[in-house]
Amino acid sequence: MTSKKFLFTSESVTEGHPDKVCDQISDAILDEFLTKDKFSRVAAETTVTTGMALVCGEITADCYVDIPQVVRNTIKNIGYIGSNAGGFDADTCAVLTSIDEQSTDIGNGVNKALETRQTNSDTSSIETEELGAGDQGIMFGFACNETPELMPLPISLAHKLSYRLAQVRKLGLLNYLRPDGKSQVTVEYIDAKPSRIHTILLSTQHNPDIDGITDNQKIQDIITKDLKRLVIDYVFENEEIKPDANTIILINPSGRFVIGGPQGDSGLTGRKIIVDTYGGYSRHGGGAFSGKDPTKVDRSAAYASRYVAKNIVAAGIAEKCEIELSYAIGVAEPLSIMVDTFGTGKISDDEIADLVSKNFDLRPAAIINKFDLRNLPAKNGGKFYQLLAAYGHMGRTDIDVPWEHIDKAQDLKNQAFSCGCGCV
Repeated sequence: MTSKKFLFTSESVTEGHPDKVCDQISDAILDEFLTKDKFSRVAAETTVTTGMALVCGEITADCYVDIPQVVRNTIKNIGYIGSNAGGFDADTCAVLTSIDEQSTDIGNGVNKALETRQTNSDTSSIETEELGAGDQGIMFGFACNETPELMPLPISLAHKLSYRLAQVRKLGLLNYLRPDGKSQVTVEYIDAKPSRIHTILLSTQHNPDIDGITDNQKIQDIITKDLKRLVIDYVFENEEIKPDANTIILINPSGRFVIGGPQGDSGLTGRKIIVDTYGGYSRHGGGAFSGKDPTKVDRSAAYASRYVAKNIVAAGIAEKCEIELSYAIGVAEPLSIMVDTFGTGKISDDEIADLVSKNFDLRPAAIINKFDLRNLPAKNGGKFYQLLAAYGHMGRTDIDVPWEHIDKAQDLKNQAFSCGCGCV
C-alpha cells in the first residue's frame, strides 16, 4: 500500500506586523473598558499607516478610557519608538478616533434573547437565558494530537519562531532587529502524520546597517547566521521533529527588509484570522476576534468550540476533531452543532455531537460565565486580551486561558466508553 504524502504550510507574524499592531491596539482598548466596566459593549477597529493610527467602531460603556493614550502605549510596548520607529513612532504619530455607541437595535437583541422575548420573561431572569448572540455567524473549533497542546504542528512551530524572533529583539540579543517579522513552516505529512520539516522561512525587519556595515550582502549574511543560531536552533532544540539536512531554510528571501511595519504596509484589525486560530489547517468562520467584547459570539463561541474540540481529543475519543457552531443575532441557543473527526473517532460523529449537547452549554452568557470572559482583564492587571492578539488565541501555553483547559475530558471519556469493554 502506497503511503499518502503531502505538504502543509502555516505562517505566523510578530507583534510588530502592521495587522498585529492593529489587533493589539483594539484588544488593549477592550482590556481598558472591561477593566473599568465589565459590561462594556466594545467593537473597536484600528487601522495604521505611516504616521497615523485610526480607531473607529461602536462602544457603549459606563466609564471613560483615554483611547489615544492606550494607542500610544501599545505602539510603544511593541517597539515602534525612537531609533526603531522606522517611520512609525508612538510619540509622534497622529491618533484619530471615530467612536459611536452600539446600535440600540443590536443592543436590544443581545440584552434579551429571542427565547426570553417570546415567553415574555421579565428582566429578573438569569442572564444565561436572557443574553442573545451579539451577531449571526459560524464559528469553528479544532484540536488534534500532533502537539502536547493539541494543535496542528505547522502553526505551533510558526508561532514559536515568531515569538522567539520578537524575544531576541526585546532582550537586546540582536540590537539591529526592528519589530516587524514573519515566520512560515512547511511540514511534510505521511499518512496524515507529521514526518519531517520541509521548509522554514523567517523574514525580519532590520536596521539599514549593522555595527557600521552597510553592504547589504554582508548584512544579510549576518542576519542569516544570527537567526539560524538564536531563533531556529533555539526553537527546535526541544522539538521531537527537527530540521534535517534536506530542510530548506530561507531567511529574508527578499534580500532586504528595512522598510516595514505600518510604514511599509497599512494594517487593519482582524486581517490575520488564520494566524489567530489554526494556521489554515482547520476551517475558520467569518469573524475576527480582536477589539470585540465577549457578547460577540465570533469571539466567545470560537473559544468555546476550541474548548469542546480539545476536550474531545484529550479524552481519546478522536485524534482530530472539528466543531462548527452557528448563531443568529439575538438568539441564545446555537442554531446548529457539527462534529467532524475526519474518520479518527472511536465512536460515531453523531454520538460525539450528542455528547457535546449534553455536556456543554453553548449559549453566549454560559460561555462568558464558564470562562469568566468579562473579568479576565481585571484579574490580570488590566491586560489579557491584548496578550492574545499576537501568537494565536488557541493553543497558548505561555498564559493561562480557560478555553485551553481539559477539565471535561475525563467525563467525556467515561460517557463515551461506558460499555465497559475498555476501548479507548
